[in-house]
Amino acid sequence: MVLPETAAELTTYIEGRFHARHREQLPELKSLSAKVEAVHAESPHVPAGLADLLSDMIGELEVHMKKEELVLFPAIRQGHGAYMGHPIAAMRADHDDHLRAIMKIRSLTNDMTLPEHACGTWRRLYEGLDEFLADIEEHIRIENDILFQQFDSELEARPRSYASSPCMAHEFDDDDGRPI
Repeated sequence: MVLPETAAELTTYIEGRFHARHREQLPELKSLSAKVEAVHAESPHVPAGLADLLSDMIGELEVHMKKEELVLFPAIRQGHGAYMGHPIAAMRADHDDHLRAIMKIRSLTNDMTLPEHACGTWRRLYEGLDEFLADIEEHIRIENDILFQQFDSELEARPRSYASSPCMAHEFDDDDGRPI
């Protein structure tokens, strides 16, 4: 798959491809997990605690995606990416948290290993989790390694201003983009 070339186009792609999909996937996965945990509570293979973990991820991902949709991505689309060092760092820290949650999901599910007696719901849960994990890992990779990477050299080369927003940052620059 060929990704969009510009940062602005990439943000739109991420929202449409990944944000929308995560919002569809997680509630159903949480519901399936709760059913599996309740019905198979006595099984030593049940992914106990998975529904709670997915519930936490729903909240954490929603906050993360809203920060991107309302702050970071609009700033990138307006050409202010070089001024977004702190939000980009915060998004990368969130990604680290998401990757830890992914590791926990893999641990709880024994890396999606189904027991012999797994019912259809359990099978659908693990199939859905496989898809979700592939999606979120690709989402994180595209943001960290492609989108945010575009701004790393600009952030390192740019002297730090004391501005708290992209708009204020312009007040500290002369026409050449150097701090006044």
